[in-house]
Amino acid sequence: MNRNHRLELIQKIENNRNSALISYIAGDRENISTRIAPDSIRVIYRHLENLKEYDKIDMFLYTRGGDVLTPWRLINLIREYTDEFNVIVPFRAYSAGTLICLGANTVIMGKMGELGPIDPVVANAFNPKDPNDPSTRIPISVEDVSSYFDLARGKGNLSDEESHIMTFSHLVENVHPLSLGNVHRNYLLIRTIARKLLRLSNEIKDKNKIDAVVDYLTKNLYAHNYMISRKEARDDIGLNIMEPDPELEELIWELYKVYEEDLSLREAFNPVLNMQEYGQYEFTVVGGIIESDSNLDYFEYKGQIDGKREGDVKISSQKWTQKI
Repeated sequence: MNRNHRLELIQKIENNRNSALISYIAGDRENISTRIAPDSIRVIYRHLENLKEYDKIDMFLYTRGGDVLTPWRLINLIREYTDEFNVIVPFRAYSAGTLICLGANTVIMGKMGELGPIDPVVANAFNPKDPNDPSTRIPISVEDVSSYFDLARGKGNLSDEESHIMTFSHLVENVHPLSLGNVHRNYLLIRTIARKLLRLSNEIKDKNKIDAVVDYLTKNLYAHNYMISRKEARDDIGLNIMEPDPELEELIWELYKVYEEDLSLREAFNPVLNMQEYGQYEFTVVGGIIESDSNLDYFEYKGQIDGKREGDVKISSQKWTQKI
């Protein structure tokens, strides 16, 4: 991996922005993806303790999402070190990544920058079993449940109390009540976290505007994989979005491309192919990076391949590993 090239670009971005920069790359490589998760908090703490002295801190962020509670703890930690926290979005910052952006003073989005809805998709032991794989549970989207009732009221013209009871009873026959309770609890939770993060950023003060932003991101987009451009984020949602100058835009995209190449994000991970080519039965692969001027951590997956049973891949460990 080209640490020296990344460092050169990180330092150029810091000089352009007059800020300290931390990169948080939760890679989405097929078969070896990494998520925003609580185990990153202590790693980022070490980076914060060793940052250069700047009045503001920027986070270079790439992720498809993850744990929805982590952004709240992460933003509170970062704000122990600065009153101005900004997020740089070169490409994807979905779900939990969008929540991190809600807690920033400014979100710097390149031309390819994308945010996403924050409507949660939840799974627990009470969710329905996957008919194709009974050992797993089907995740339930909060908005799918809400849309079911909207459909019943709208297209089905069900308006009286008895019809509502029948609609709910039919759902409960197919989905465990505790699973539905978990869906509603997560819906309330993510809305509460989003409001708190927006208040923390000090950029949106008006309660009605905060509610409008939360509604837009949790209810109004109708698809969890909807991609929000910087223009929509600024003009329609009302977030504090900044477009980088041409020099910064080029630096942001170049740094992303280096991470993309170093993590092989555009290639599916297939250790069996490596085994056939090199005769390897154990492997280590990096799925994520947290990086700053003086510190570097990789999220490493280690595993084994059973040579007698081709294709039998077992992950033995997955954790953040300090490199510098």
